[in-house]
Amino acid sequence: MESLVRQMTSLLTEFYKDKKVFVTGHTGFKGSWLCAILIRMGAQVSGYSQQPPTKPSLFELAGIEPRITHIIGDVRDYEHLFESMKEANPDVILHLAAQPIVRESYRAPRTTYESNVMGTVNILECLRMLGGKRSFLNVTTDKVYHNNEWAWGYRETDPLDGYDPYSNSKSCSELVTHSYKSSFFDQSEISVSTARAGNVIGGGDFAADRIIPDCVRAALANKPIIVRNPCSTRPYQHVLEPLFAYLQIAKEQYGNKNVSSWYNVGPDDCDCVTTGQLVDLFCKVWGESVYWLNQAEVNAPHEANFLKLDCSKMKTVFGWHPKWHIKQTVEKTIEWTKAWRDGKDVFTEMIRQIDEYSDVIDTQANAL
Repeated sequence: MESLVRQMTSLLTEFYKDKKVFVTGHTGFKGSWLCAILIRMGAQVSGYSQQPPTKPSLFELAGIEPRITHIIGDVRDYEHLFESMKEANPDVILHLAAQPIVRESYRAPRTTYESNVMGTVNILECLRMLGGKRSFLNVTTDKVYHNNEWAWGYRETDPLDGYDPYSNSKSCSELVTHSYKSSFFDQSEISVSTARAGNVIGGGDFAADRIIPDCVRAALANKPIIVRNPCSTRPYQHVLEPLFAYLQIAKEQYGNKNVSSWYNVGPDDCDCVTTGQLVDLFCKVWGESVYWLNQAEVNAPHEANFLKLDCSKMKTVFGWHPKWHIKQTVEKTIEWTKAWRDGKDVFTEMIRQIDEYSDVIDTQANAL
């Protein structure tokens, strides 16, 4: 087991050092953190994405652009995407580009489907045309499952059928990936997996319609936090948890196609909390008399009330386990936010937290 866990640190770094890695959606919140990890590991990173989706943006605050090959592009543009991938000639492709907001998908369903479904078709077609030995990971979401609002976690064998346009488009993205894998890649040197991650939290998320960014904006403005649905339960995790898992999946399948599959990546059951519990914890850790108000919207679009993942497969195949529980996740998010507020170097703070996370992995491995 120790050797399995250590793949997340020293062996991961050894693998990614000088590897050519192509990341779509690199200007987003998760993409920026992923680039920082890969930079720390010494990878040659090429990022393909539209302009940063928020103002401010973590990508710009952290100065990611000059540290990588930065390509502005849209995954719906097949020709540009193909030429960019061909020039990068990557060993590993991590596909994060998407329209990621549930409520935005109600406002712009066509754009959501074009980005999340045809974007996936395009990158898989690029992969098919390029050939060679490569590792591809499509990052989707816990919301791909047909949600029965039941109390136990969804497994990878449960039916896919997201309700809203965002969730459903990600279900379609999964099915497209499954088809390309069985039709074109199973008999090639290209390894393909998908990762279905829960809700992520971390410093530098400035997106609209997400609870922690809403908390941060309210706290910085000395205003009450408005909570739409305090009773909804979600699998919250620090952003570094799934990112290290993605890197582990991509590494392992590069050398062993037999582990190519579909994986849930989420927190332990104790960290599946209600939105109200999460905001209570945020207020306690932030301090400074921050508080929240319950203001349910009239005629609000449908969102799941109860959702969590069974991550047994990820734990069994890779020996992977979450490292930071929900309290520490919120603490790390607020540490980053206050460092940014106080004018400290954002990239340095990211690297510090990446190193802290890696140290936790080593400590747990040594205890086995």
